[in-house]
Amino acid sequence: MSLQISSYACGEWIAPGAGARSIADAATGHEFAIAGNDALDVAGMRNHARSKGGPALRTMTFHQRAKMLKAAALYLGQRKDELYQLSYRTGATLTDSKIDIDGGIGTLLVFASKGRREMPDGHVYLDGDVEQLSRSGSFVGQHVCTPLLGAAIHINAFNFPVWGMLEKLAPTLLAGVPAIVKPATASCYVTEACVRMIVASGLLPEGALQFIAGSTGELLDQLDCQDVVSFTGSADTAYMLRSSEHLVRNSVRFMAEQDSLNASILGPDAAPGTPEFDLFLKEVHREMITKAGQKCTAIRRIIAPKSHLDAVIEGLSQRLNKTVIGAPDLPTTRMGALISAAQKDDVLGKVATLRAEAELICGNPDQFDVQGADGATGAFLPPMLLHCANPDKAVRVHDTEAFGPVSTVMAYEDLDHAISLANKGEGSLVASVITHDPAIARQVVLGAGAFHGRLYFNNRTSMAEATGHGAPMANMVHGGPGRAGGGEELGGVRGVKHYMQRTAIQGSPDIITAIGNTWVPGSAEQTDTVHLFRRSFEELQIGDTLYSPEREVTMQDIEHFADFTGDSFYAHMDQAAASRNPFFPGRVAHGYLLLSFAAGLFVEPDEGPVLANTGLENLRFQKPLEPGSKIKVRLTVKKKTPRTDDYGEVIWHAALTDQDDDQVAEYDLLTMVSYRK
Repeated sequence: MSLQISSYACGEWIAPGAGARSIADAATGHEFAIAGNDALDVAGMRNHARSKGGPALRTMTFHQRAKMLKAAALYLGQRKDELYQLSYRTGATLTDSKIDIDGGIGTLLVFASKGRREMPDGHVYLDGDVEQLSRSGSFVGQHVCTPLLGAAIHINAFNFPVWGMLEKLAPTLLAGVPAIVKPATASCYVTEACVRMIVASGLLPEGALQFIAGSTGELLDQLDCQDVVSFTGSADTAYMLRSSEHLVRNSVRFMAEQDSLNASILGPDAAPGTPEFDLFLKEVHREMITKAGQKCTAIRRIIAPKSHLDAVIEGLSQRLNKTVIGAPDLPTTRMGALISAAQKDDVLGKVATLRAEAELICGNPDQFDVQGADGATGAFLPPMLLHCANPDKAVRVHDTEAFGPVSTVMAYEDLDHAISLANKGEGSLVASVITHDPAIARQVVLGAGAFHGRLYFNNRTSMAEATGHGAPMANMVHGGPGRAGGGEELGGVRGVKHYMQRTAIQGSPDIITAIGNTWVPGSAEQTDTVHLFRRSFEELQIGDTLYSPEREVTMQDIEHFADFTGDSFYAHMDQAAASRNPFFPGRVAHGYLLLSFAAGLFVEPDEGPVLANTGLENLRFQKPLEPGSKIKVRLTVKKKTPRTDDYGEVIWHAALTDQDDDQVAEYDLLTMVSYRK
């Protein structure tokens, strides 16, 4: 009996129905599952996301959503063996599956961590600093981000059924937006199993996640400016979707991450015998065989110095010829099958196109060994290396991607030539450069940065810990210009903001403070007889302020500080030299002396709720202070963020002024403050 791959819509699992299609095991070619239902109520799914999922997510703070992501990641991590077993049917080896499944779970954890560390425990994200829009500061501006009120439609490729879903889902849910996930049908059974786990966990609110096995039907025709379409797949499909009259007319956000002709450049300094040369061969080989080359970040063009071309071809061919191709579940297999017979045929067709401009020099698709499986019925191919002798005149080599274990090697004359060859791809997700020379790296960034979403440099220094050419990291943006789709994903909080609206807020300091829950200079202050450092985290409120007494700064203080610290910079110790300096009227107090005095003016010395000073931010010295001047401090609670069950972070705004009420310095003080006991 075929495995029934169901959709999850409006809180119910819907079995396959009219329009369902069969799915074959990649390694055996035998059909084992069916998926799809043309009668799926996609309009109802969108409404369910908007009426149930969105409101429930938006009641949660960023921190609560981050905790939800972490809990989901831990829940999946305990059940990933089940996903590994299903993943074998996609043709993926265990190593391939770990990249997909463990990588997806790891992405959830990264976004959970960033949500707790870099976003507020609130509902409004502040994007940038406050802008003073008037002379006195009574009218200011602030950019804020709030969740879109629609749904995110995630259309994912077949090659990463788990990571492809989770890398989009993490920033979407953290933003507070519900998602409708539509994976490629060829591997949707792995995605469905993952979604079933998440639903069973009960960690997500109703409507936050829905799942389509099969076609999206007329779903995209239901969308408006509050919805987002995030697509991963071929350039042709992306063009068809993004040019839809409905999406264009309604200004529906559309992000595309498309396949691209990624390149890897062997630096001119990386001669045979160097660690970099061996590293280059290792990286290219790995990118050609991982997931049977079915990676949007795989190396499609190998660009090597002309003087090292023969050595590259020989060394790489040796590695490719030793690659064990076989059943994905065999521990000895290094490369499994492609996802389907149709994909195999597509790759062979693209190789035929490439062979009009390049010679096949390694890997015979008509004769190769397969261990533990039938090469005739399974979607197996050998890794294939081509050589393009004239890359400057070639066209297909730079615009045709065989989405499988296929790459083309070509020679360059000098680094500028290598850069121009890399750029002929007209936009890619990633280009890598293996070099030990920082000057080479800089030249590549200046020459090729505009054509690539990511530039990956590796050498003997970083090779032990580097993640690899083809590994997008949740902390870094993933996407690229031109042929790569012009979109962007991941990148930490940058990825979250794709599912939010940035709005310019203008008003008085009090208005801006209330919206962002972060104190803005000029807004209301509250003073009390109880010292701020005697109050617990819960008792402190935004705008609570302490005004310190004055303290005179004497010449003796300056000289003692210079002697005690060793900081005898001339501006503090040499009257004539200081007078010649355009910034000083003569000898002035050390800035760090003023910070020390400021702490002495506002600190409460006895044991209390304030646990630790963890740093200073945004420090500015604004006016030099001459001996005999007096300073005082205004200390205000600027922002509060819970951190653990025992304490939270309080950011204080400190402003130092002199006897004329001119501001001398300002900074943000970071402290950890305990909860009420």
